[in-house]
Amino acid sequence: MTDNAAESSFRPDLPDDLSLVLDVPVELAVEIGRTTMTIRETLAIGPGSIVSLNKMAGEPVDLLVNGKRVARGEVVAIDEEFGLRVTEVVSAERRLELGKA
Repeated sequence: MTDNAAESSFRPDLPDDLSLVLDVPVELAVEIGRTTMTIRETLAIGPGSIVSLNKMAGEPVDLLVNGKRVARGEVVAIDEEFGLRVTEVVSAERRLELGKA
Protein backbone atom coordinates (compact mmCIF):
# COMPACT_ATOMS: atom_id res chain seq x y z
CA MET A 1 0.00 0.00 0.00
CA THR A 2 1.47 3.39 -0.96
CA ASP A 3 1.51 6.41 1.35
CA ASN A 4 -1.11 8.08 -0.85
CA ALA A 5 -3.39 5.07 -0.60
CA ALA A 6 -2.91 4.97 3.16
CA GLU A 7 -3.84 8.65 3.43
CA SER A 8 -6.89 8.15 1.18
CA SER A 9 -8.13 5.26 3.30
CA PHE A 10 -7.54 7.29 6.46
CA ARG A 11 -9.37 10.39 5.16
CA PRO A 12 -11.45 9.47 2.09
CA ASP A 13 -12.67 13.10 1.87
CA LEU A 14 -9.16 14.37 0.99
CA PRO A 15 -8.64 15.21 -2.68
CA ASP A 16 -5.82 13.27 -4.41
CA ASP A 17 -3.91 16.47 -5.26
CA LEU A 18 -3.65 17.26 -1.54
CA SER A 19 -1.03 14.52 -1.27
CA LEU A 20 1.51 17.03 -2.61
CA VAL A 21 1.41 19.04 0.63
CA LEU A 22 0.85 16.35 3.26
CA ASP A 23 4.50 16.51 4.41
CA VAL A 24 4.70 20.32 4.66
CA PRO A 25 5.40 21.26 8.29
CA VAL A 26 2.92 23.55 10.07
CA GLU A 27 3.04 25.14 13.51
CA LEU A 28 0.51 23.91 16.06
CA ALA A 29 -0.14 25.95 19.19
CA VAL A 30 -2.61 25.65 22.02
CA GLU A 31 -3.89 29.00 23.21
CA ILE A 32 -5.16 29.03 26.77
CA GLY A 33 -6.14 32.70 26.74
CA ARG A 34 -5.16 36.30 26.05
CA THR A 35 -4.97 39.58 27.86
CA THR A 36 -3.98 43.19 27.27
CA MET A 37 -1.51 44.97 29.52
CA THR A 38 0.24 48.29 29.58
CA ILE A 39 3.99 48.43 29.06
CA ARG A 40 4.31 49.37 32.76
CA GLU A 41 2.40 46.23 33.80
CA THR A 42 4.43 44.08 31.43
CA LEU A 43 7.74 45.40 32.78
CA ALA A 44 6.56 44.63 36.31
CA ILE A 45 6.19 40.90 35.56
CA GLY A 46 8.62 38.79 37.54
CA PRO A 47 8.91 35.40 39.19
CA GLY A 48 5.69 34.66 41.06
CA SER A 49 3.62 37.15 39.04
CA ILE A 50 0.18 35.99 37.96
CA VAL A 51 -1.16 37.13 34.60
CA SER A 52 -4.95 36.91 34.35
CA LEU A 53 -6.30 35.64 31.04
CA ASN A 54 -9.65 36.05 29.32
CA LYS A 55 -10.70 32.40 29.85
CA MET A 56 -11.94 30.63 32.93
CA ALA A 57 -10.25 27.51 34.29
CA GLY A 58 -11.80 24.43 32.70
CA GLU A 59 -13.00 26.35 29.64
CA PRO A 60 -12.09 24.80 26.25
CA VAL A 61 -8.78 26.00 24.76
CA ASP A 62 -8.08 26.68 21.09
CA LEU A 63 -5.85 24.59 18.82
CA LEU A 64 -4.24 26.87 16.25
CA VAL A 65 -2.53 25.74 13.06
CA ASN A 66 -0.34 28.49 11.64
CA GLY A 67 -2.29 30.96 13.77
CA LYS A 68 -5.77 29.86 12.63
CA ARG A 69 -8.20 28.09 14.98
CA VAL A 70 -8.98 24.61 13.71
CA ALA A 71 -10.22 22.92 16.87
CA ARG A 72 -11.00 23.25 20.57
CA GLY A 73 -10.37 20.90 23.40
CA GLU A 74 -9.39 20.34 26.99
CA VAL A 75 -5.90 20.31 28.43
CA VAL A 76 -4.82 16.92 29.75
CA ALA A 77 -1.70 15.71 31.56
CA ILE A 78 0.10 12.75 29.99
CA ASP A 79 2.85 11.56 32.33
CA GLU A 80 4.76 14.81 32.88
CA GLU A 81 3.70 16.55 29.66
CA PHE A 82 0.61 18.48 28.66
CA GLY A 83 -1.62 17.39 25.81
CA LEU A 84 -4.91 18.37 24.23
CA ARG A 85 -8.03 16.20 24.01
CA VAL A 86 -9.88 17.55 20.95
CA THR A 87 -13.58 17.99 21.62
CA GLU A 88 -14.63 20.12 18.64
CA VAL A 89 -13.24 20.56 15.13
CA VAL A 90 -13.98 23.69 13.13
CA SER A 91 -15.60 22.75 9.81
CA ALA A 92 -13.58 23.31 6.64
CA GLU A 93 -16.18 25.82 5.45
CA ARG A 94 -15.92 27.81 8.69
CA ARG A 95 -12.10 27.73 8.55
CA LEU A 96 -12.24 29.20 5.05
CA GLU A 97 -14.62 31.94 6.25
CA LEU A 98 -12.34 32.77 9.19
CA GLY A 99 -9.33 32.86 6.87
CA LYS A 100 -10.91 35.57 4.75
CA ALA A 101 -11.49 37.86 7.75
